Amino acid sequence: MGKFQNVLLASDFDDTLYGSDRTVSPENVEAISYFIKEGGYFTVATGRARPTFARYFDLAPINAPVIISNGSAIHDFRTGQTIYETFLPERVKADLLETAAAIPAVGFEAYHGDTIYLHHPNQVTWNHLRRAGCTGTEAPIEEMITPFSKVILQQERAVLEEVRAYMAQRWEAHYEIIFSNDVLLELTAKGSNKGGMVLRLADYLGVDRKDLYCVGDNENDIPMLAVSAIPFAPSNCAPVVRQWGPRIMGSCDEGCIAEIIQVLDGLY
Repeated sequence: MGKFQNVLLASDFDDTLYGSDRTVSPENVEAISYFIKEGGYFTVATGRARPTFARYFDLAPINAPVIISNGSAIHDFRTGQTIYETFLPERVKADLLETAAAIPAVGFEAYHGDTIYLHHPNQVTWNHLRRAGCTGTEAPIEEMITPFSKVILQQERAVLEEVRAYMAQRWEAHYEIIFSNDVLLELTAKGSNKGGMVLRLADYLGVDRKDLYCVGDNENDIPMLAVSAIPFAPSNCAPVVRQWGPRIMGSCDEGCIAEIIQVLDGLY
């Protein structure tokens, strides 16, 4: 039994584990390997869906199921098994139709299995898909096949703030509506967020709450930082995260995860 037996470290992916140079640093890989060798569980909790994260799974040592789609599912990429999954309510297409009519500038990606449907794609959409290494299918909202695991609304921040206010005022009881960065507004089923799903994963693995640690850089990571024994964030985190009050580490390009594991090494 290693010193990190039944300890879980869950990291956001983009701009936390995955650096601006589109790699996971050798320092982070080495530290994670040590953490796992000493009995720890390391995983990712990402806004990316299964098809947009699959090609990146092998960039770092991951020995536990991954939280995907901004807390909509837990998927084990080692076995191909989905451990748990939630879906947006069936009413989502009608609500998206109304939102798109009210705020025509907004575009979105809707995720159904490995299919990514596109409505009114814009430069944000194309940049997002390019970075993820995926393609999407443009379709009228009425013809998109449900259920959706999540929807990513896309446009400049001011438009997305209008979208969030519009949807929250009408349907907040049905959805989680949260930014994953300035140009991506994530829509998942109510209660489906990184915080709730990381707790479910800890239960699945038999990890006590006191041995659960999370790190993330943006607003959609705050729910999991809130359940972490020590909440961590890279120094490049969004102002809303810094103001929330996590323990600030080096940036995503400065071995943030390695620094966290060094902290844990002193605690166990």
